[in-house]
Amino acid sequence: MALVESQVVANELERVEPTVPTLFDRDDTFYSTIEKKNVQVISARDMRIPLELRPGGRFGHFDTDGGDMGLGEGPTFDKALINTVNMRFAVQWTKKAEWATDDNRKAVLNTLRHLLAKAMPEFRRNVDALCQTDGTGVLGTVSANSLVGGKDVLTLASDGFGVKLLRFGQAVSVYNSTLTTRRIHTTLGSFNGYAPIDLHDLANKQIRLNGTTGAGITVPGDKIVVEGTTSTPPVSMFGVPYHHNAASAGSWLGFDRALNPEIRANQVNANSGGLALAHARLAINKIGDRIGQNNGYKPVAWMHPCQKQAYEELGQLVSVIQKQPKSEALDMYFGDNMQLAGAPIKTSFAWDKTRIDFIISELWGRAEMKPAKFYDVDGKRIFEMRGATGGVATSQIFYITASFNLFLMNPAAGSYISGLAIPAGY
Repeated sequence: MALVESQVVANELERVEPTVPTLFDRDDTFYSTIEKKNVQVISARDMRIPLELRPGGRFGHFDTDGGDMGLGEGPTFDKALINTVNMRFAVQWTKKAEWATDDNRKAVLNTLRHLLAKAMPEFRRNVDALCQTDGTGVLGTVSANSLVGGKDVLTLASDGFGVKLLRFGQAVSVYNSTLTTRRIHTTLGSFNGYAPIDLHDLANKQIRLNGTTGAGITVPGDKIVVEGTTSTPPVSMFGVPYHHNAASAGSWLGFDRALNPEIRANQVNANSGGLALAHARLAINKIGDRIGQNNGYKPVAWMHPCQKQAYEELGQLVSVIQKQPKSEALDMYFGDNMQLAGAPIKTSFAWDKTRIDFIISELWGRAEMKPAKFYDVDGKRIFEMRGATGGVATSQIFYITASFNLFLMNPAAGSYISGLAIPAGY
């Protein structure tokens, strides 16, 4: 009888592709632009940002024939107050995973080296996500919920982010729509009321949580909030929507928005319509109207690439192709040097798809108590875990920690277009 393949299978060599592709993003597009700009080192006490809030003096006519010229006044100064928020990124692994991959004869990727190399980019990516939040740590909004196998399967399709700001494995809280009630997760992999994400479907804007708040408890409108916040409302980093906010309710760095219109940003509401050329010109002109046209500021238009596409389509409608009598390549798209009402365009896939923000980078900064670094104790950065008996466990952990916050020195110089329609397919 002839020798068959099943008899020699034990002798066959296994081929493993040596390159390991990454199937997710680690972008920190916006955070990287302000990371090293205007860093103010602070203690645990609030940092003060002095503001010339209102002009002074009294202008008017007077009578030169013995008339009373009256009294004068001076400008009003005040201060904004900001403190830091503490952030950490924890990485844990077992000795078996480390030993099984610590030589190129065993694996195509050294686990420990990979964890150390990718921890900081992953931390920065999560900070970039918080830069898109309004100070409450809300990373998504529930539009539908179903209970499958004892796990909450949530669709997040009611805002401009979907599940983009979230990560596989990330533990999150669920709050009600007004952030006054934290919904506690129980069962399965949940802990301390949090539940980790064990399915992250970016295209379909869905996540699955390894736990549940109970049938019918999580409802449309509820908010997905970053781990580590339990207060009501939760408190997190002051991102772009916190500072670029034209609301007349709430507060900004200690100022009552209702009583201090000077600290409100400028808004152009597209009312769920598509981007129009007038929107951008109005948004920039509102800055000039507030702080003068000779302010010297040069805003940058930050947006999701979908709004760059919407702007590009406006340009394509008025484009004329001049064809030469020779063979030519065809490119119906514009290049990367696009401007919107004179403002250079910058894109980030983490940006709210329904907004365009005109950022003046020199006015942004960080109040920092501790920069992002490996957490260490007397020079030790990798820590051993403990088993149930108190003995050493065959598992180790390290942390990246930081304590800082973002501030904007002049909210009157901030402007944004909101309520934009999201182009089809996004």
